[in-house]
Amino acid sequence: ERNLVDSLFPVNRSKHRLYSDLQTPGRYGRVIITSFRKANMLDQHHTDLILKLHSAVTRIQVQRPGFNYTFAHICILNNDKTCIVDDIVHVLEELKAARSSNRTNFAITYPITHLKDGREVYNGHQLGGVTVHSKDRVKSAEAIQLTYYLQAINSLNDMVAEKWESIFCDTVELFQKSNRKVKMYPFTSSSLKEDFQKTSRVSERYLITSLVLVVTLAILCCSMQDCVRSKPWLGLLGLLTVTLATLTAAGIINLTGGKYNSTFLGIPFVMLGHGLYGTFEMLSSWRKTREDQHVKERTAAVFADSMLSFSLTTAMYLVTFGIGASPFTNIEAARIFCCNSCIAIFFNYLYVLSFYGSSLVFTGYIENNYQHSIFCRKVPKPEVLQEKPAWYRFLLTAKFSEDTDDSEETNTYESHLLVWFLKRYYCDWITNTYVKPFVVLFYLVYISFALMGYLQVSEGSDLSNIVATATRTIEYTTAQQKYFSNYSPVIGFYIYESIEYWNTSVQEDVLEYTKGFVRISWFESYLNYLRKLNISTGLPKKNFTDMLRNSFLKTPQFSHFSEDIIFSKKYNNEVDVVASRMFLVAKTMETKREELYDLLETLRKLSLTSKVKFIVFNPSFVYMDRYASSVGAPLQNSCISALFLLFFSAFLVADSLINVWLTLTVASVEFGVIGFMTLWKVELDCISVLCLIYGINYTIDNCAPLLSTFVLGKEFTRTKWVKNALEVHGVAILQSYLCYIVGLIPLAAVPSNLTRTLFRCLFLIALVTFFHCFAILPVILTFLPPSKKKRKEKKNPENREEIECVEMVDIDSTRVVDQITTV
Repeated sequence: ERNLVDSLFPVNRSKHRLYSDLQTPGRYGRVIITSFRKANMLDQHHTDLILKLHSAVTRIQVQRPGFNYTFAHICILNNDKTCIVDDIVHVLEELKAARSSNRTNFAITYPITHLKDGREVYNGHQLGGVTVHSKDRVKSAEAIQLTYYLQAINSLNDMVAEKWESIFCDTVELFQKSNRKVKMYPFTSSSLKEDFQKTSRVSERYLITSLVLVVTLAILCCSMQDCVRSKPWLGLLGLLTVTLATLTAAGIINLTGGKYNSTFLGIPFVMLGHGLYGTFEMLSSWRKTREDQHVKERTAAVFADSMLSFSLTTAMYLVTFGIGASPFTNIEAARIFCCNSCIAIFFNYLYVLSFYGSSLVFTGYIENNYQHSIFCRKVPKPEVLQEKPAWYRFLLTAKFSEDTDDSEETNTYESHLLVWFLKRYYCDWITNTYVKPFVVLFYLVYISFALMGYLQVSEGSDLSNIVATATRTIEYTTAQQKYFSNYSPVIGFYIYESIEYWNTSVQEDVLEYTKGFVRISWFESYLNYLRKLNISTGLPKKNFTDMLRNSFLKTPQFSHFSEDIIFSKKYNNEVDVVASRMFLVAKTMETKREELYDLLETLRKLSLTSKVKFIVFNPSFVYMDRYASSVGAPLQNSCISALFLLFFSAFLVADSLINVWLTLTVASVEFGVIGFMTLWKVELDCISVLCLIYGINYTIDNCAPLLSTFVLGKEFTRTKWVKNALEVHGVAILQSYLCYIVGLIPLAAVPSNLTRTLFRCLFLIALVTFFHCFAILPVILTFLPPSKKKRKEKKNPENREEIECVEMVDIDSTRVVDQITTV
């Protein structure tokens, strides 16, 4: 749409039509001036102050080698080679002149007023907080907005304009310091980009705090009192594995010329949730192996037990984010985010197989040799330790295998706090008959609140949601919404075909489409004038177009608006109208930003069904389309990836019930996160939707091992297998969850709306998933399929257990054989 508008009406044809930047934002400086006491900005004192500010802005100089550029050198020029400035400046100058000559008949009307040269100008976006008398005469205005448009026709000009914008903001801020009674909100074409990237800078110290907390907790989660079986280094090395994968991805993106943006702040947390769980799951599998086995056998058992599920979840991440990084995604920021996530997850998988696997082998040899898990020193026998000080004995506390019998040997890791808590207390408590009804009741409450939030969900359409707080963008947007939201941005109504303008019915059609809008185009007024006088009835095409062209070019009343029509000459000297435009302004409400988006969709649908070929455009539509696609495209991609994964996993899982339970769990988690996210004042925008896509993967990461262990278990009761699943996988889930939450907490303090959205979404995903893993699933699975059968002894006498001969050697080395045939 913008390309078509630029081809028909380039900027140099739109010198008098710079309403809301018309068709391209370009380079500009903008400032809203208001008063702390809600004073009238049109009184003499404030009028002089605003004109003084205008004079200071036009005197800004950008120093370059050999030349100093001023506003006059880089502004958009009028036909008389003077800078085009906002019409409100002319209004204020005329108002000042009227006061100087004691004229009391000067009146300003709203939203269209008249200048002394006879022009009608639109001031709906230049006067804010307006109070009017009868006949739309302005009584007072609480705010005034000035805009200074700059040229950016080449690289040098663009560089000078960018520097001018920076000096413009400094000039406005310096001017306010000397005039404390007014408040000024500067804004430039670069402000949004600068404030978006500012999130990265303000997040640095918080991310360092997060890293320190995660490192500390990862070490503590892998530690235990037994100095031989404690694995603090594996907790640190697990986090190092995730960090190396993230840094590798960032390096590859930089070396291949990729772009960086603040959404990358979410990638470390994507990696933290996936990578740490994989390493903790391997450590949990190591605890289940027998200590009398060789390290090779123990490592093989760990990889066989944990790497299948980790490989499947890694493949799921790669497919989900791979589709997001594909051309199916039309948002560059989301595509880059998904591409970086794919690379990081792929290398994390390789590093877990190689780096972390070899670290596990290394600590396995340390454990087998009864060396200290931190200092790698040989741990002395208990009888030797008795002679040492108490602090020495505490640091080197360990249980030796020769000091325990066979029944205790398999329980050497039970002294780990989390293992002990789950096995001795939590598993029995959550499966207790008296606890289950309260969990079911709590789940119903959860669903109720989630549904309440889900019914109120809204799409994010405010650009301030992606920038740091306490920035120019936030302050300007707030002021603009407060004072200038009565009217929408000026919408260009472009007719891009040669229609029968001389036909009365066509004129009526065109005017009918724009009914209900404030129309600010003399072309529309002229057509309306012709229709009322009925002079176009039966008027030949040539006479009409000649009269139209002569009126716009020769009549002073219309000559300023000749750029609204494109005339084309033919061989026989006939003049035809190739394209035309008029400008529409809709009445909007301050509390409903989505009204403008609804208006855009309505006008677009109308353009598809109308008899006249037209389009509507405003630069803000680019951002509206961006937010609309930021919700629709990622959701569409996630649905495609979910269907693909369900189809793919149907051939890999041993039981279809795993897919069923996993689908229901993911649906429950996502539904709850969306609902509570809305109740927590988070809208559906690019950041929150990317988090929701990650939430699918995070849920499967944590719930899939639990469900697989439960569904595939045979011969025992459901309750027994629920307990077993929690004992096997619960510690890894709990460890990764604690590290994840501790890492997220500092993010809540970052002064940025982007990180606020990131924190709230990721926190809800982690909390709701944890609630399902440790409460909902353990309770529901105890009374829902798959069914389990208790183990029963078979009474058939033919089925007997054969026992081999037992060979015993007495003290004298005499072989005595005691043979038991059957039992």
